[in-house]
Amino acid sequence: MLAQARTTLAQTRTTLAQKRTTLAQTLGTFAALGFAASTVAVAAQQAPNAAQHAAAMANPPAVQHAPARPSSDDASPLAEMAPQLQRWIEESAASTWMIRLPAGADSGATDGADGDVGAAGLRVEVKVGRLNRGMRLAPCARIEPFLPPNARLWGRGFVGVRCTEGATWSTMIPVTVSVFGPALVANLPLPAGSMPSPGDFRIDEVDWTRTTGVPVTDPAWLAGRSLARPLSAGQVLRANDLRVPQTIAAGDPVRIRMVGTGFSVSASGFALAGAGEGQSLRVRTESGRMLVGTVRERTVEIRL
Repeated sequence: MLAQARTTLAQTRTTLAQKRTTLAQTLGTFAALGFAASTVAVAAQQAPNAAQHAAAMANPPAVQHAPARPSSDDASPLAEMAPQLQRWIEESAASTWMIRLPAGADSGATDGADGDVGAAGLRVEVKVGRLNRGMRLAPCARIEPFLPPNARLWGRGFVGVRCTEGATWSTMIPVTVSVFGPALVANLPLPAGSMPSPGDFRIDEVDWTRTTGVPVTDPAWLAGRSLARPLSAGQVLRANDLRVPQTIAAGDPVRIRMVGTGFSVSASGFALAGAGEGQSLRVRTESGRMLVGTVRERTVEIRL
């Protein structure tokens, strides 16, 4: 009986030992599986980054270059002719505003900035502008400049250029034409109504295109004239700043002298307004005819 119990106990111990062995093997297997799973998970997380890095190294991204800037205006067909265009404008400028000076203009003022001016003693400077940056002109074998209708190369304006060989385009170019010449400049402030003297002025070279009106160039023109407006020191004296004393009043009897080629005819008449030496005056003859002439020492001279 006792021997049987010992045998059963031994079998139980063996069974327990086997179960312990099995449990240990199972735990070992679980542990191994758990470690392997975590390793695979980490590797799986690292693989995409490694693949991306490898791909990036093998295929670097393309460098984004700034878009090429369009060619500058200097590359246009007009770039090479800029010096010739400037010279052409300098030579052509005077022809757009020079006329034969009227009688009396040689006394110190010309007729021009409000009309036309003479070119004697004037210096022309030209600045040629640029075309619109968005404009592209076809290559041209021959380009020639031209003046638009009624163009006047005085101050800011435009000249035309056109292709006459190789293409058919035509365009306008902005230009600035400065006309420098002598002018009387006030040395001190001068009130309106005063009779200026040559000592009140100096002669400077000024840009006539920046002055409204025609500058006075000769101090002799001051004789017998008063200022129609006040002048500040450094201000240019213009022809219309001077007032000629009135020598004929409206209704005064005047001598009318009509001058033609090789002959002259005199008649009597009456002044219809007041005027001074060298100014225009409207008169009426004794027969009732209306005429316009220039005052010359109380005689109204009319050129036929």
